[in-house]
Amino acid sequence: MGAGMARNLLRAGERVAVYNRTREKAEALAAEGARVCPSAGQAALGCEAVFTMLADDQSVEEIVFGSDALISTLGRGSVHIACTTMSTALARRLATEHARRGQQFLSAPVFGRPDAAEAKRLLVVTAGNEGIVERCRPLLEAVSRQVFVAGKEPWQANAVKLCGNFMIASLIEAFGEANATLRKADVSPHLFLEVMNALMGSPIYANYGKMIADEAFSPAGFALTLGLKDIRLALAAADELAAPMPLASLLRDQFLSAIAAGQKDLDWSSMVRVAARRAGL
Repeated sequence: MGAGMARNLLRAGERVAVYNRTREKAEALAAEGARVCPSAGQAALGCEAVFTMLADDQSVEEIVFGSDALISTLGRGSVHIACTTMSTALARRLATEHARRGQQFLSAPVFGRPDAAEAKRLLVVTAGNEGIVERCRPLLEAVSRQVFVAGKEPWQANAVKLCGNFMIASLIEAFGEANATLRKADVSPHLFLEVMNALMGSPIYANYGKMIADEAFSPAGFALTLGLKDIRLALAAADELAAPMPLASLLRDQFLSAIAAGQKDLDWSSMVRVAARRAGL
């Protein structure tokens, strides 16, 4: 994801320094004009804005607060734009810690897979100080097809992303249950997908429905373990807000069942195999 975003920033004419914990991934961008750095702190040094695109809360904390950390070298007034799907609690901590150092912080999680990042087709949901949002809008637009502003508190963007991933996971579960029933009725999952595409007209239905009908779960575009992580974070946010999400609790259990069955390295759409097994397929 980060590589595609970096390429689009370079295409927009920005000067880009990059760091990846797997150095070879960063070095692949050097030929396109990026400056490869040995650490996150070195990449942030002298930059007006720093994007982070990481897997989870732990990796964000390591990059931002660990040895040679981003937060220690980011200049006063410079902006950390965090694109990770992370907890609302960590977003609040980042906002507080950056403010203590005179730095700015925006949450800007994205919807889309690596191919969408390469093609500048991501959707960005951001939140934070209105002036900082507008200052960073050209950068956000350089990596996306549309930018949404969720509110003035950075964590609000993370709440939107977590609820959005909950909606996608719910769609996957619904497809899994419907396909299991139709397979037992000797109806083609691809025929059902055609009907749903005609009825819903949604690229989400089209893309995930095809993956599910084709059982194309490997290689994973978005790993099942990351899906479980996001549902857990959605439930944690709901708990903070006293907003029950009973369907999210069901999805957590479905993800756990899939992992217990050895699917942790497959795409999160492989969760449909849980419904298939329950149907005796």
